[in-house]
Amino acid sequence: MSPPPTEPTPPPTPFVPLHTAVVLLVAAVFGLVAGGLTLLAGNPPPVCVLVGLGAAGPSIPVLRSLIG
Repeated sequence: MSPPPTEPTPPPTPFVPLHTAVVLLVAAVFGLVAGGLTLLAGNPPPVCVLVGLGAAGPSIPVLRSLIG
């Protein structure tokens, strides 16, 4: 006697949606580029971190609206 048929389990939902992952990844790249260029200009590392965060943060809403 065969076991009763079971319903297939749905695939698990992703932890972070693809859109969010792409937006955050591109914003992180923008921040790293801005911070790296600031470091190459001869500024101290804490200033470079602040410049990188200042570039990455405001780019998130813009990227969210551009990447649809």
